Amino acid sequence: MKPEEDKLRVIQMMNDPQVFEDLRIVRALGLPQSCIAAGYVRNRVWDKLHGYTIATPLNDIDVIYFDPKNTLEERDEHLELFLNRKQAGRNWSVKNQARMHIRNGEAPYSSIEDAMSRWPETATAVAIRLNDEDQMEVICPHGLNDLLDMRVRQSPLFRHTTAFRHRIFEKQWLDNWPLLIVEN
Repeated sequence: MKPEEDKLRVIQMMNDPQVFEDLRIVRALGLPQSCIAAGYVRNRVWDKLHGYTIATPLNDIDVIYFDPKNTLEERDEHLELFLNRKQAGRNWSVKNQARMHIRNGEAPYSSIEDAMSRWPETATAVAIRLNDEDQMEVICPHGLNDLLDMRVRQSPLFRHTTAFRHRIFEKQWLDNWPLLIVEN
């Protein structure tokens, strides 16, 4: 498939009233380059590809954004508190990707895509957001082939193979989605 067709396919899988509500809440925060990412997208796509009618429970809702002008961790904590109060029973996680290079011991990242390209798995480095016209956009620095092919592969810029392997075991992906193909 072509990249635009893949994006359309993911958008169709994400087409759900709850997803649009979540995206509108995130957009209303007014954070630069903000989107919902990682397991929120990955899990829903893998659930659909496995034919599940009930969604696999999420550990959290990963909100990411990129603001190099304000990298205080307290800002993210305040936003998490706000979101968790707004929607009780949901676990929102907010991270400014402009400071994640420090945790990873790397040079500063240049954008949300640059930060995501360094995440552990290619299939996890996918995000969605709503533009001003209420159209869903997909951000995927490694493309969507691995996500749609249910292939778990280490991102080329992620340097910690042991951590990559541990995540697969710890998150019980093969128990939840037995059709996954893990590449080492």
